[in-house]
Amino acid sequence: MQNSELFRNPFAWYAEMRRDTPVFYDPEHQSWMVFRYDDVKHVFSDWKTFSSKIPQPPEQTDFTESLNFTDPPKHRTLRSLVGQVFTARRVEALAPRIAQITYDLLDAVQHQGEMDFIHDLAIPLPVIVIAEILGVPVGDRGDFKRWSDGIVVYDGAALTAMADYFRHLLVERRQHPGQDLISDLIAAHEAGETLSAQELVDFCIVLLVGGNETTTNLLGNAVLCFNDYPEAFTQLKQDPQLLPVAIEEVLRYRSPVQAMARFTQVETQLSGQTIPAGKMVTVWMGAANRDEAQFENADAFVIDRDPNPHLAFGNGIHFCLGAPLARLEAKIVLSAVLERLPNLRIVPNRELEFIPSVEVHGVKSLPVLF
Repeated sequence: MQNSELFRNPFAWYAEMRRDTPVFYDPEHQSWMVFRYDDVKHVFSDWKTFSSKIPQPPEQTDFTESLNFTDPPKHRTLRSLVGQVFTARRVEALAPRIAQITYDLLDAVQHQGEMDFIHDLAIPLPVIVIAEILGVPVGDRGDFKRWSDGIVVYDGAALTAMADYFRHLLVERRQHPGQDLISDLIAAHEAGETLSAQELVDFCIVLLVGGNETTTNLLGNAVLCFNDYPEAFTQLKQDPQLLPVAIEEVLRYRSPVQAMARFTQVETQLSGQTIPAGKMVTVWMGAANRDEAQFENADAFVIDRDPNPHLAFGNGIHFCLGAPLARLEAKIVLSAVLERLPNLRIVPNRELEFIPSVEVHGVKSLPVLF
């Protein structure tokens, strides 16, 4: 299968893998690949066997001490500290501001009858929100988007640039604290909680990259789903109360993050295969979320699917910290779309270019009419 086709539609390949080789070693990527729902969920939940502390290049220091790449007890300490300042109440309190940003972005294009859904709405909204949470100047958000895109495709220069930016900002906030998450993290740190300078920088990177890439692709993928299943979109317009379950189905059907890596601490068994200690393991959430053994009619977009125990945000101790924010942003933006752009549709016969990554699923641009 061509790479570009795999970015666009990995789902046929996933089905083949689940059926024929649900756990296998891929010598090209030097990683064990895991495709079935039960196995993926097991890998996520057993952190003692499948560690998040993945070997990084020796020259890389940035992004090695983040929540994503640590195990307990370090992970527990980081998560509890971050949990104190990035609370559910803090997320809920953002709702009016998220709605205001959404309306402002729609006001700018409403009269045109068309827009690029990604560039005019799905990219700027989460970047503005996360920039405001962190207390970084909105004028820098173009840099953030560029760096985030680079980090997703493993661009070391983008990672260094973002880390340097946050190192500078942390020094500034120490001298002049504000009403923002970075100031709160510094205050918690100085009140005796143990966060190293690198951990502070890495947390900012995680929040910025996770806080904008995932939501951008969740929003774009929702429009792709509604376009492919017009009768489901009609059902949603007739009953907007379905929106929260519809968002969960978008997360399952076109998961913004398709795969994640782990590293075996000990030799282990998975679906009849023996995986030695010290090996990379790639779990394919995108495949697990289409597993027929777990989801009836798994390859169909069922807008009112309930229950829907998808793994789009992971599972276990590493369940995505930003999930409540992504869900809130999606609910507010898609509510506004239903209300203000009820006849939204993708421009016909336009070739869509997908992000060139097997780990991240979404389109680079999405021209729509309304």
